[in-house]
Amino acid sequence: MSIIKQVVKTFHADPFTLTDAYEKIEGPEPSIRGRIYEAVDRGILKRIARGVYQNKDGLLISGDGRDLSFLTDESMGGIITDHPYDMQASNKGGNRNFATYGCFRYEQRDFDEKARVLKKGHFLVEFLPEENADNYEYLYQIKQMAKNAGFEYYASVPWEKKGFVSNCGRKSKNTETVMIFSKGKARSLRLDAKKVKANGGLAYMSGANGMLPTVFAVSKPKQMIHQAEKPVELLEMIIKYVTMPEDVVLDQFSGSGSTGEACMNTNRSFILIELLQEAVLKIQNRLKMEAIRL
Repeated sequence: MSIIKQVVKTFHADPFTLTDAYEKIEGPEPSIRGRIYEAVDRGILKRIARGVYQNKDGLLISGDGRDLSFLTDESMGGIITDHPYDMQASNKGGNRNFATYGCFRYEQRDFDEKARVLKKGHFLVEFLPEENADNYEYLYQIKQMAKNAGFEYYASVPWEKKGFVSNCGRKSKNTETVMIFSKGKARSLRLDAKKVKANGGLAYMSGANGMLPTVFAVSKPKQMIHQAEKPVELLEMIIKYVTMPEDVVLDQFSGSGSTGEACMNTNRSFILIELLQEAVLKIQNRLKMEAIRL
């Protein structure tokens, strides 16, 4: 395994020193130091202090988002993703047509891996199709697999695509479901106004950062580079509800890279994974960063 790949697997988005790298990365010290300097020049790493380095904003990985073996246990501060679900009727209509895309259906192992890499109490957000006769059993299975993996159902909020009318004319096609789970009991992000008033200082209670809306009413992107692209504005909202600035956000099936842009705008680090090379190239151009293949 190359030195830079070892750095990615070992430190993710955490800061590290050359001494840390010498202790944890295999290879002679001059080679490790040289590859780190090279990665800074290429924009993969950034120098945040004298002798201290970090992945630049985040990571873009060209690979299979179902393979999270490179991530250590409980290293992610949040997961927000939209998998290319293998549902014939749900994949048709509007701008979504995944006939030539690598579609699949989640299996229990997928949620077991999500639970392994996510920190306790942190949130998993899945974009899912509006329930219909074609997919209602699969949506139920997703909830059961999540439960079996140790996730608790937290909330479900529809994303209403303002001003969008699908090709088939069905109103249900104008929405997607934003389904939110927590790994065990939800972390404390919600400000406890009563305790703050009574005792002074800041106090938090279990749940997202603020009361979730009844609906996310956000228009689709005007110029899309991916058929299932999510608006940056919507992702920024979700990121602020379910993560904190120090968290690393994972998007396993990053598509257009809009999650990465939303993380940049909200001062979060991120790890994006995308299998389709055409999409990887577009994300590289969008985020001005180089992809790494693990």
